[in-house]
Amino acid sequence: MSYVDKLLQPGEVVLARTRLHWFIYLRAIVIVIVALAVVAASVFATTDADIRFYVQIAAALLGLIGLWCLFIAWIRRWSTELAVTNRRVIHKTGILSRSTQEMNREKVESVDVVQSLPGRIFGYGTVLVRGVGSSWEPFVHIADPLSFRSNITAAAPVGTASTI
Repeated sequence: MSYVDKLLQPGEVVLARTRLHWFIYLRAIVIVIVALAVVAASVFATTDADIRFYVQIAAALLGLIGLWCLFIAWIRRWSTELAVTNRRVIHKTGILSRSTQEMNREKVESVDVVQSLPGRIFGYGTVLVRGVGSSWEPFVHIADPLSFRSNITAAAPVGTASTI
């Protein structure tokens, strides 16, 4: 059961959920591809066994770094929950240590969405929720940020769910 589902109060309904976009894996994927390219280059580019050995060691280290980055991105994506209910906006991160933020929807002053050109093409962006007297850390690399913003700002009476 997810954190948001455990947190729901009587009469509270989840209107929308989102997660981090798969683009958070991009850096790690690029590192792994570069490591594979270095291995291929070492095999075909040099006949010196000593140079090939050291280049392959460097490629292996680069590959391990790439795999570590993939693991960290996976943990980050798996452990982040973002949801909008008919009463509040909820953001949770972390597994062993948890960080949560909640804001009553009535207290939301504005919701900003920032999308780069790749973000518009691939459907990710940054969402910044500002409440009365406070603001949250930006939600970076959110999947479908425009829909998430619409669900936050949509006027739904307390206790009822709007269609997504």
